[in-house]
Amino acid sequence: MKKLVNVIDATKDLNILRSKRNYKPLFEVVGTYRLIDDGLRPEATVIIKTEKKQMHEASTGVGPVDALANVLKKSLSSIFPVIQEVKLVDFSSRIHDTRSGTSASVEVNIIFSDGEAVWSVVAISENINMASFVALIDGFEYAILAKKVKSSRKK
Repeated sequence: MKKLVNVIDATKDLNILRSKRNYKPLFEVVGTYRLIDDGLRPEATVIIKTEKKQMHEASTGVGPVDALANVLKKSLSSIFPVIQEVKLVDFSSRIHDTRSGTSASVEVNIIFSDGEAVWSVVAISENINMASFVALIDGFEYAILAKKVKSSRKK
């Protein structure tokens, strides 16, 4: 049976790219995120740095992951407009070693799409918000890199 959708394993692609000596990240997070979650309207803050610019942004969301996604999208889209096209399609999490209770590692899987391609990223942490944040960063970084590759093929 033919697959309806080809989901790219962006985590694997990024791990391979990052292992190369000449790989240079497109952006970096200064420190980490800040998250204020009152249970009603979470707010996330982040500082993103590129070669030419540093942005300090804040954004809210309907939940902590949405707030983190919104603040990253807000920061990155000013430099990388392709991010505006990126949507989160699916979010799932899975607890590793359930005997550890609330200190167990959590695996987060996020599926993204830009309306054409679909890619998936995975991150693991003992903190579900940190795992989500790392997965979001990877998903957005993959979108930027994929757009650069696509643009260079057209030339």
